[in-house]
Amino acid sequence: MSQTASAPVTAPVTDDELVRLDALVIAEKVRRRELSPVAVVEAHLKAIARTNPAVNAICTLAAEQALETARRQEDEINRGRYVGPLAGVPVGIKDITPTAGIRTTFGSALYADNVPAEDALVVQRLKDAGCIVIGKTNTPEFAAGANTNNAIFGPTRNPWNLALSASGSTGGGAAGLRVGMFPLAEGSDLGGSLRTPAAFCGVVGLRPSPGLIPRHPVALPFATLSVAGPMARTVTDTAAMLQVMAGPSPYSPIVVPVEGRDFVAAARGGIKRALRVAYCADIAKIGVDTEIADLTRKAALALADAGAIVEEVDLDLSVGREAFIRLRGQLMVGNHLDRLGKIDKLGSNLAGNIRLGLAQSPRDVALGERGQAELFHRFRQFFEKYEALATPCTAVPPFPVERNYPETINGQPMKTYIDWVAPTFCVTLAGLPAISVPCGFNAAGLPVGLQIVGPRWGEEIVLGAAKTVEESHPVGWPAR
Repeated sequence: MSQTASAPVTAPVTDDELVRLDALVIAEKVRRRELSPVAVVEAHLKAIARTNPAVNAICTLAAEQALETARRQEDEINRGRYVGPLAGVPVGIKDITPTAGIRTTFGSALYADNVPAEDALVVQRLKDAGCIVIGKTNTPEFAAGANTNNAIFGPTRNPWNLALSASGSTGGGAAGLRVGMFPLAEGSDLGGSLRTPAAFCGVVGLRPSPGLIPRHPVALPFATLSVAGPMARTVTDTAAMLQVMAGPSPYSPIVVPVEGRDFVAAARGGIKRALRVAYCADIAKIGVDTEIADLTRKAALALADAGAIVEEVDLDLSVGREAFIRLRGQLMVGNHLDRLGKIDKLGSNLAGNIRLGLAQSPRDVALGERGQAELFHRFRQFFEKYEALATPCTAVPPFPVERNYPETINGQPMKTYIDWVAPTFCVTLAGLPAISVPCGFNAAGLPVGLQIVGPRWGEEIVLGAAKTVEESHPVGWPAR
């Protein structure tokens, strides 16, 4: 496909200004030849050199590959050729996602020197859209954990307070976005791995409906608990990334319709009608930090100013707590079946999860499936009356980075170490689209995320509602 190139336009942009531009703005300026892909990559490499030593968001830098791609794109654009809707836009790829010629360790010492020969399908789609892979983002070992830390690269730190966690498992992506290392980040979400880091770091993370973004290679292509998804600093950029990642593939047995769907238009449109929204402060019945509950409630109720009909409800999804632990254990065994003889070489967190799965009986797994079914029907009944659920994304604010997880919620001890992410993993079980969007800051100056959940295949609803929240809650940049 070719397109007549616009004449170059002189529009001076400093490197600091450039790395704060939205992805869609960069793509438009590159298309119009107001910015060169090489200049875009070079500016982001400078930002990485300046900020990554403290934040530790990127674990493998792909500087030469990125610059080579940028030069090739620049040549194509100068020849009047269309490179893609996201041409020139740097993207961070999570270190569990294979990238051709770029080290992919899965955060595990077993794969410390692993360099894949082929890209994952989602990486290829991003490249086809013009994105430039600038590096791999840090993750817990095989993404098993809600605090981004591993034995190879160490912890990723929260850009708002380096003593605190960026959450996980897409913590490297979220932290890197917030300090300008890249405008887009690819990630995955099992229990909340796109949503909780987005909440902790003040960016936007979307868990799409299972199958909307096909995953390959994966050990269990029929599994629906874990999905790939987009993360960005704005809702519209998140939607643009989703647009190029989504769509059926012969590599995926799960198909979700995309024909005629315009995610960017849905995001830009915000709320334009009397959307029926319900707010619940504690869907998992684990307790929620008081400041978080207050800020998310205010943000949800403020949707009424845009025409939504908002109602506070008491929605009990606590049945999902035990169900998720059981089904996650089963998933861990399936995903790591080829590594069962190497459990002693895995980190304690991942090894513990696999052992939990191995220790389960068929009855335990059946109980997990029954719990998931019950939760599905509770959501089904909920969406007969409402079109969206608004709820806190996390039950706690960012905690010290040295801890694997927080010890209490609002001063009360947790029943299990994973309870604090129950507000996101209960949504995971239902297979519904959900987004985390910043909705304010607590007294300590830390961002708070509002989780908006839509009905099955309701990405347009959550994107529109999130855009409305975003417009009233600008984030700004951490002081560095």
